[in-house]
This record gives sequence, C-alpha cells and structure tokens, in this order.
Amino acid sequence: MIRVSARMTEPATAYDWGERLPTLGGGRLALRWLDQGDVPVLFDIFSDVEVMRYWSSPPLSTLAEASELLRSIHRGFHERSLFQWGIALPPEPTVVGTCTLYHLNPAHRRAEVGFALGRRHWGRGIAGEAVATLIEFAFGTLALHRLEADTDPRNERSVRLLERQGFRREGHLRDRYHVGGEIQDTVILGLLRREWRRAPEPPDRGVQP
Repeated sequence: MIRVSARMTEPATAYDWGERLPTLGGGRLALRWLDQGDVPVLFDIFSDVEVMRYWSSPPLSTLAEASELLRSIHRGFHERSLFQWGIALPPEPTVVGTCTLYHLNPAHRRAEVGFALGRRHWGRGIAGEAVATLIEFAFGTLALHRLEADTDPRNERSVRLLERQGFRREGHLRDRYHVGGEIQDTVILGLLRREWRRAPEPPDRGVQP
C-alpha cells in the first residue's frame, strides 16, 4: 500500500490569515512573511554551497532561481501546503534564514519541518530558537499532532538541534537522494504533540497580524 497525502482543498479556520502568513514573535527573533525585497538575501543563503551541503536539491545559481523560489513559497502558502517564514532579528528587518512547515496534511494533522540559516549566523542558537517558535505554532495554533524532519545523517548539527527540541530518530533510509552526483542517505525524525515540552513564553511572544 502506498500512502498518498490528501490535498488540502478548503483551509481550516486556523489556516485562514488572508494573503500572508502571520508574524511569529518570540525572544530575539521574528518569523515573518517573505516578499520581493528578500530575493537577494534568499539567493545569498540558498546559493551558498556550505548551507546547501546536505539539502536534497543543489544550490541556486542565479537570482532568477531565487525569484522562482519566492514564487513557489507564495504558491505553497496560497495552497496552504507550505508555510515558509523568513527569520529576522529585530530591529533589523533583514532575513538571515528561513524556517518552514511543508507537506502540511490537515487530514492526518502532520507536517514536515525545515530550516536554513546564513553561514555567518551559525553557532548563535538562532536556528534552534526559530524551530522552537515554529513548533509552538504547529502544535498550538494549527493543533497538529505530529511533526517530521528529514535530514542527512552526516548533518550532525541539525540532528542535534532537532533532538534538543524533542525529535526522536525513527528510521534510516539508505541512498534516498541523488544530488550533484552524490548519493545520500536520510534520517527521519518525529515529534508528537504529547511529547512536546512547551517552553515558558516570554512576554512578547504571540501571533501578530
């Protein structure tokens, strides 16, 4: 039997924010809507070979590809199948990375988690804080039951980050991706809502219109 994800045809009330994602605020960062002005930064992030080392797709090579990436992000939002935020560090508006819920499946109340951070911001705990904010939104606002993550087992920093958030390793899939002439394994990690340890909320945390 092959499992096929059900396509979302009518967004649930929790998914109804109009034409753009809500801003998620917490601690020192904000997850915000990505717009046309972010295309050069998206290119800088997703064209970096080190950032993309363990992704299932090759680095971007042109600014036009970054523009298409933004269009696909917006399409995914309007279909309510992909929610991808830019990570900003207020008061600076510049995006330093992205954090994503994708393969959203309301019938089974699950989604997959992804994140990318510009290399010069590595090692500062930003990605971990962004993922924690994303999990809070997924299990709180969206009332999802399960989150999944798919990562290369050699990407030890990302695996450790996910495990610190409560994700558990559930499977090792061999030779799953062929990227840039290289065959890659993947590790599947999962987190259930009942296993989630909700962090205390700072005073300014919340969903902003």
